[in-house]
Amino acid sequence: MKKLNEGFQYSVKNGTYHGLGVQKLGDDICFTIAVPDRKRCSLLLYKRGETEVAASIPMGSSSRYGDLRSLIIEKFPVENYEYNYLIDGRVVTDPYASAICGREVWGKAPKGESALRSRAVFDEYDWQGDAPLQLAWQDVVIYAAHVRGFTRHASSGVKAKGTFAGIAEKIPYLKELGINQLELMPVYEFAEVETWDEKRPPLRRPGNGQKELLNYWGYADAYYFAPKASYSATGDPVREFKDLVRELHRNGIELVLEFHFPKGTRTAFVLDCIRHWVLEYHIDGIHVNRDHAPVEALAQDPLLSHTKIMTESFRLDEIYEERHIPNFRNLAEYNDGFMLDVRRFLKGDEGQLVPFTWRARRNPSEYAVINYMANHNGFTLMDTVSYDEKHNEANGEENHDGTDFNYSWNCGEEGPSRKKKTLGLRARQLRNAFVLLLLSQGTPLIYEGDERGNSQSGNNNVYCQDNELSWVNWKTGKTFGFLTEYVKKLIAFRRKHPVFHQARELRMTDYLSCGHPDISYHGKRAWLGDFENYSRSVGIFYGGDYIAANTEGKEEDSFFYVAYNMHWIPHEFALPNLPGRGRWKIAIDTGAEGTAGIYAEGEEPLLSSQRTVTVPERTILVLTGKKGTEEKPEKGRSEREKMEKTKKAAKKES
Repeated sequence: MKKLNEGFQYSVKNGTYHGLGVQKLGDDICFTIAVPDRKRCSLLLYKRGETEVAASIPMGSSSRYGDLRSLIIEKFPVENYEYNYLIDGRVVTDPYASAICGREVWGKAPKGESALRSRAVFDEYDWQGDAPLQLAWQDVVIYAAHVRGFTRHASSGVKAKGTFAGIAEKIPYLKELGINQLELMPVYEFAEVETWDEKRPPLRRPGNGQKELLNYWGYADAYYFAPKASYSATGDPVREFKDLVRELHRNGIELVLEFHFPKGTRTAFVLDCIRHWVLEYHIDGIHVNRDHAPVEALAQDPLLSHTKIMTESFRLDEIYEERHIPNFRNLAEYNDGFMLDVRRFLKGDEGQLVPFTWRARRNPSEYAVINYMANHNGFTLMDTVSYDEKHNEANGEENHDGTDFNYSWNCGEEGPSRKKKTLGLRARQLRNAFVLLLLSQGTPLIYEGDERGNSQSGNNNVYCQDNELSWVNWKTGKTFGFLTEYVKKLIAFRRKHPVFHQARELRMTDYLSCGHPDISYHGKRAWLGDFENYSRSVGIFYGGDYIAANTEGKEEDSFFYVAYNMHWIPHEFALPNLPGRGRWKIAIDTGAEGTAGIYAEGEEPLLSSQRTVTVPERTILVLTGKKGTEEKPEKGRSEREKMEKTKKAAKKES
């Protein structure tokens, strides 16, 4: 029995050394921390909510095993206490703490050496049978968001703005949009208000009239086991985050978390951290930076074999045996490759046809690929069609920060415009961008607010901006008000047609003797794509009969011909014949205004010519047809030609 303070007595004995952090062993509590040899260490205990030390328990050589110091306090009411460690005279917060006290208010830095304290959480939580969803990558549509920025704007319409609870309020919106995976930027306890001294200078210069900027994104050293307290509306971030996960799963939405580990982080720490979030919070996946995280170790961990792991690339020879194809693809390549190539194709650059067609069909057997047209690091999709150059002056770094290579095009005018022609062209380019994304193989990712035309005023690096520049503005203007519904319809179209989200990569051969390949390329002549360096248009034919053959008739799909014309002049495409005298119809036309160009099933207009189709400049035409249809084209002209003539007549009258 050790007498710690007057009236404060508990039995203390050596710990178990079986795991870092705090463990509950019946009524006993075990505290374990790694401390280099020869350093003095004590456990500091505080009454809940207080900064004065209530007890200090030495963790000497008798409590050491290797570099671990561990002790057990018998029958200790840990829920009434917070704790830290004193190591060689310095107060240290437990890096394995399951909760952190002292950062409950966003933007307010804790002051004093005991202002930041560790807390152990062992509250029972009723998961009500919840478990990770384990959706197949080919069926996933991802939505990437920042916890605070997603709902912080006054227009978000939620009560708990900028919190885990605020995201839960937006679940019906995500579900209606067609999203079934949510990726969140760091949700663990990072310091948005950073501290420094002479030995550690500020990470950024002040901006906005010398006002100190925040670490808004959260990419810095942190307490990785604890949900961020200032992201909680209830004051209980642990329970609130679990509520969010459970509610997402109830609505068929997975949750993936992004982790940013600093260079030199130990492999054991990373593995412990990810296992903690998987077991304690039922998350479905993680996104890590392979330069600083042990990607191959994570991929080989049996516990994580059904947890999705996203990073820039994988060394497959260190993960799988030769020719091994996993039953459950949990790995996914996540980098800017698709975005950079397809943005250049969208804006009409030379030499982008081959990169685009490769990106559009890429879907390896061993791992998935994540495709996106915009993400937090770079322009939003709206800014991609509104700015030629970055405008990061608000960051206080004289516009030197952020990438200079955005592969964007302002459609003729830099920034906001009132010109009808410019706005119309931007709207068409946005429709094109979403078709390029959602009709490519692989797994599409939509960045928060892009489906609403959200802009960051040309700032491509809002890492330090916690304001309306970085928050999602939920008000959609009249010009781009169609966009949310357009994206919703496109996601539904993709989900309905498995030819656009297949489980394995297309082969470009007739390996099932269907009379045509699973995918083929066309141009002015059928079955022959125009892949010259100056080409900016291509027709892609998808064989719907391969779906039924590959699934033994469990699924079937139509045939599709997608005519991409990113040139500034119209192009004629030769059409391949459909089997059984089928007829081509228009399913999607990005040249039509608003959502008018997405036709409901059964209402698709029939092409007047089944041999060729002329696609206007900067337009994508998605044609659909079924085998053996005997429909005949309408006399005179097609529905599309009718629409074009009506538009011309209206312009002439005005």
